[in-house]
Amino acid sequence: MTRMRVCIKGAGELASAVAWRLFMANIRNILMLEVPKPLAVRRGVSFCEAVYDGSQTVEGVEALRVHAGDMDSLSRTWDQGKLAVAVDPHWEFQKLLHPDVVVDAILAKKNLGTSIPEAPLVIALGPGFEAGRDAHFVIETNRGHDLGRVITQGCASADTGIPGSVNGYTVERVLRAPVAGVFLPVRQIGDKVTRGEIVGRVEGVEITGQIDGIVRGLIRPGARVSEGQKIGDIDPRGDAFLCTTISDKGRAVAGSVLEAIFRFHTRQG
Repeated sequence: MTRMRVCIKGAGELASAVAWRLFMANIRNILMLEVPKPLAVRRGVSFCEAVYDGSQTVEGVEALRVHAGDMDSLSRTWDQGKLAVAVDPHWEFQKLLHPDVVVDAILAKKNLGTSIPEAPLVIALGPGFEAGRDAHFVIETNRGHDLGRVITQGCASADTGIPGSVNGYTVERVLRAPVAGVFLPVRQIGDKVTRGEIVGRVEGVEITGQIDGIVRGLIRPGARVSEGQKIGDIDPRGDAFLCTTISDKGRAVAGSVLEAIFRFHTRQG
């Protein structure tokens, strides 16, 4: 299993939690595929930032950007003990890789084209997939009693559109674009803010926090956004350490992906 090749579609927060957990379990030949301009909110724990900066480290694990289709660069990156991130929205690199495992961690709330024949083991996160038809396993991503459940038949819960509760706050802790346009921050990830304080602007229209707390996530400055798009979140717990560490949800989902891999390969063995 240590020689297993894993391709993860997406490199945002949950995808990165999965990559981190597999890496720590000594499954280290990991390639993550992203769009040209990913818009992660929790940038401190998202390997997709390597698309912009060339590298990104999450809890001591580093990912490097490689050119899509460059198998030599991919091999060198793996030999250095690092994860690989490539811009490849159509997953062409995956076809060259012939992975043992494919994980769809895009979290688009619908299937954008993932299918069981893509690899010996295909795992999908969240709603939009049916286990046994689109993927071998589907992982529940909805917070609550079933978070992280490994589904072998059927689908994950439908998206509720309501963020998970933190200290009793749900929609209040999410920052959204008031209009379409370019986002410019006033505060940064890790900053303390109070209710009503300006966090950023879109086309001059102010975005203010609805609660006191720490800015836990914020999309990149200069990003173009649509009206209503999530651009950040405030954590009422007020602990800046939480900005740079994987969330409880991320760890739960990532552990379930690892469980699914072991289930499959133990059965095959």
